[in-house]
Amino acid sequence: MLFNSPEFLFLFLPIVLIVYRMIPVVCEKAAGDIKSQDLQIIFLFVSSLFFYGHWRWQYVFLILLSIGTNYTLSALLAGQGNQKSRKMTLWVGIVFNLGLLGFFKYANFFISNVGNLTNTNYNLVSIVLPIGISFFTFQQIAYLVDRYRGQVKFGAFWRYGLFVTFFPQLIAGPIVHHSQMMPQFDKPFSRDVWNNLALGGTVFIIGLFKKMVIADSLSQLSTPVFQAAYEGMDPTFLTAWLGALGYTMQIYFDFSGYSDMAIGLAMLFGIRLPMNFHSPYKATSIIGFWQRWHITLSRFLRDYLYIPLGGNRRGHRRRLINILLTMTLGGLWHGAAWNFVLWGLLHGLFIVVNHVWRRIGRIQVTPFAGWSLTFLVVVIAWVPFRAENLETTARMFKGMAGLNGFSLPHFVQPFLHSLGGELAQTLTYNGLGPVNLWIASIVLPIAMAVAFVFPNSLEWTRMQESQLNKLSWQPSATTAALVSLLLSASLLKLNDVSEFLYFQF
Repeated sequence: MLFNSPEFLFLFLPIVLIVYRMIPVVCEKAAGDIKSQDLQIIFLFVSSLFFYGHWRWQYVFLILLSIGTNYTLSALLAGQGNQKSRKMTLWVGIVFNLGLLGFFKYANFFISNVGNLTNTNYNLVSIVLPIGISFFTFQQIAYLVDRYRGQVKFGAFWRYGLFVTFFPQLIAGPIVHHSQMMPQFDKPFSRDVWNNLALGGTVFIIGLFKKMVIADSLSQLSTPVFQAAYEGMDPTFLTAWLGALGYTMQIYFDFSGYSDMAIGLAMLFGIRLPMNFHSPYKATSIIGFWQRWHITLSRFLRDYLYIPLGGNRRGHRRRLINILLTMTLGGLWHGAAWNFVLWGLLHGLFIVVNHVWRRIGRIQVTPFAGWSLTFLVVVIAWVPFRAENLETTARMFKGMAGLNGFSLPHFVQPFLHSLGGELAQTLTYNGLGPVNLWIASIVLPIAMAVAFVFPNSLEWTRMQESQLNKLSWQPSATTAALVSLLLSASLLKLNDVSEFLYFQF
């Protein structure tokens, strides 16, 4: 079930929200010692399983197996006093989680590469990747490590189950810690829920608009270019750059939109999720980019991979190797293909260069120069991330380098008739058909201006992580009118519902 689908917007969400909010009222009127918080947690857990099962009901058993196994292992960690036994239990949990992820996500990747190396044809296993498995696997690994370190308390099964399956962040994050989220469900019920509803609804609708109106429109620019390159056609300079820039902005608004929708949905239930996206295209260094893009994944890779590898504790050279290895594995986490490995490797190399420059650089770089270079390398790195394979990546890189020729897109042809038909045809030939004029000349520049200049939704609503316990945002008539306009524009696109890009990871 997608956040931008009619069944979610008009059935699932209203029903779940109304029942969740009514449980404390019913418990207050009922006799006996009924804890409304426990009933709310159980109800949300069951609702989240339904949300997950709506996609493919068979995989509800898979996620319950994962939850049950990790919960049992965490119970063992809670009862074991011997350090050696605790460490063994932790490693069993890590191997189980990575094994489950490895089978569903990387089995065919491994089989096909072994076949290529040995010049043998193996039959690939027919596996449907369980949606969100990368996220709930990492989240449970983090929980086991935190439980091993004594940083979280052991609780009831349904509490742990909700921690893993809470539907606003189940499919594509943010990756949360148990101690970050679950204590919020224990807060006494407040009758004054209107601010949460207004704020959560505002942030959700902003995210919905980003996804359905901006990101999905930009896909009309990027998808034809990458698809044509995948089919063997060579994009020329401007076409390749338009495709790359189109995808750069598409994934920005797609993931930013999802992150807003997740935070807004959680806020409807009175839960504050951590910030996961903070205007990354405003970063003036690649290090700054990764402090702003997919923030919770960056923290996970830092805390549970980079630091255990040694971090910066073993000298500068080993630090750079650890960075390169962490980012390469982070690329592989995004997808079982060599183009994702290349994407992670590129970012690792960029970060290494950034650290070396900070260490030995003598020339002061202006903020604008730093921003320009950062955005350029990010655009270049998005190419293998979006491309279907390395061959498509190579064609796109050749086009962006001008090796396939320099020509203007088809949509400028009407303006060149005065130059003569043959010259106009030469200038506008790109081998890929017409480029969408509306998207290329209007939507793309506006999207770039919004990403580069405007405050993001969490800044606008003053809902940043530093203000988790102090909210100064207040609804107003102007805000209501603007949000209504964004909602209306989004609902007009309901017939064109598409998945979020990060759902495939």
